[in-house]
Amino acid sequence: MIKVILCDDHALIRRGIRDTLADAADIEVIGEAGDYGELRSLMRQLAGDGRDCDVLVLDINMPGRSGLDVLHVLKDEGAALRVLIVSMYPEDQYAIRALKAGAFGYVNKGGDPQLLVQAVRTVAQGRKYVTPEIAQMLVESLTAPTTEQAHHKLSDRELQTLVMIASGKRLSDIAEELTLSPKTVSVYRARVLEKLALGNNSELTVYAIRNGLVQG
Repeated sequence: MIKVILCDDHALIRRGIRDTLADAADIEVIGEAGDYGELRSLMRQLAGDGRDCDVLVLDINMPGRSGLDVLHVLKDEGAALRVLIVSMYPEDQYAIRALKAGAFGYVNKGGDPQLLVQAVRTVAQGRKYVTPEIAQMLVESLTAPTTEQAHHKLSDRELQTLVMIASGKRLSDIAEELTLSPKTVSVYRARVLEKLALGNNSELTVYAIRNGLVQG
């Protein structure tokens, strides 16, 4: 039996994922968390009970520490837990970053539910799960590094800030959602503008739309 933990800040999304996995006779969801703090508490509790987890199904966009932050922490700790990212963001935004950060796979929430089941089984076996689209991106990143887009040089948090600003969110809203101070978010915004050679939020939004980071 494959033991799975779900970590997503939206209860309805967690329920949908849980119901999808429940249809698989070889998969059992043994715990759920809404953010990093709840995830750490759950992991401690399971460890104390002597219960091992095979796969962590993790969202990227969460309050406080993002899914990418969690990946980095688990990687630094040498955790044996295998992570499958399940996100609303298209593969070309975060998939490569997630895999480089230590994820075993990346699945879009809008995809076929059976792909999620297949991905969990693949990751539980210690193998990477990538869609044909991600595989193509990996090949292109290896064969054409000189064509790297400017936003690929942004840090994980800077890219997240870019996408949220381009989606129409105010700095105060972003600060609240990410559990950061408005001043910190302003610093991220300034770094994004500098690295992308942009002058203001309008130019930033146009850049994001042209590069497929948000819908126009």
